Amino acid sequence: MSQNIGEADYTNFRSKNYDDMAAYNDPTKFPSSYEIESKGSDGYASYQNTRWTIQFGAYFNISELGGMIDTKARYVVGKGYKSSNPAHDKILQKITGNGLDTANLIFYNAVRVYTTGGDFYAEIIKTKRGELRNLKPLDPDTVKVKANKKGLISGYEVFAVQNNTDGNKENASTLFKPDEIFHLAYNRMAGQIHGQSVIDKIEDIIKMRREAMKDLQVVFHRYVKPLLISSVDTDDTAEIAKFKAKIDSAMALGENLVVPKDTVDNIERVSIPQFSTLDPLPWIKLLQQEFLKAECIPAIALGAGAESTESESKMLYLSWQQVVEFNQMFLEEQIKSQLGLDIEFEFPANIAEELNQDNKKDAEKKGKFDPKAKTGGQ
Repeated sequence: MSQNIGEADYTNFRSKNYDDMAAYNDPTKFPSSYEIESKGSDGYASYQNTRWTIQFGAYFNISELGGMIDTKARYVVGKGYKSSNPAHDKILQKITGNGLDTANLIFYNAVRVYTTGGDFYAEIIKTKRGELRNLKPLDPDTVKVKANKKGLISGYEVFAVQNNTDGNKENASTLFKPDEIFHLAYNRMAGQIHGQSVIDKIEDIIKMRREAMKDLQVVFHRYVKPLLISSVDTDDTAEIAKFKAKIDSAMALGENLVVPKDTVDNIERVSIPQFSTLDPLPWIKLLQQEFLKAECIPAIALGAGAESTESESKMLYLSWQQVVEFNQMFLEEQIKSQLGLDIEFEFPANIAEELNQDNKKDAEKKGKFDPKAKTGGQ
């Protein structure tokens, strides 16, 4: 009987569960789409977001990240816009976007999109008298921003199909003047003609979190379904293949396996004992906190309540309020500048007054019980 070590083989048990232990990392890296095109004295800069599908995928696949972005947008829009100008309010009430929108939903969409991709675009549709009639949101990767040699935005080129930059005749583009596109470029740096995506800043954190979750999935799964190493009394490849199929089926069905006597020498159970590996939970928690830090969102705003004390939670919430109010200011100023509409967004739950009251109570309490405090007649 052969005892050739080369006859050792493995089963196909992994096909019953999942394909890999850790996250699949796409090696494709989109280069920066920021380019300088020189055409004599008519040189210009252009930008088109070719990473939108990656950014959008991260938003959908990472629950904490998507929740963070949605929460930010809900806080920024708050209870909806307010306008002290009846004419402006009347215009906004007629906006329908793609037919299913309202003005508040478009603003909510805008915050999510510019946080995810850096830029939000919407076609400005006007009446014959030049009044705003509608705002139609556009996919960020269908829009190319163009600027002249002085760095000023000179127009927009909008494609019908995403990521088309090769001039395909079947995907003819439409040119728009600067005042025909509502453009929110969030968190711009220096002379950039586009915004900055929060996804790009935490891309490595996203990959580490996904890998950690996949690895943790394997660890917990192996508690329930351990691996088996079998010693069989044959080197016939056909017989081994049949036994592999049998043991895989038994494991998949959760049933016992009965084998003829003297055909299988040993079946060894290989599992991952509890506490035998590095605990990945603190690591995953740390990565989750990095998501929140990217936009300064406290866990309490997401309903998680991870802060240790009430006073700490209040201070983190107050810090978060400053981020929200900055985004509200950004929106209000851009709407005024590009659309000519005066509106305001109200912060949904302002705790600044409550903090002032708490501080006053603490000061009064300290003065009352302070042993060094002076008393009357002494």
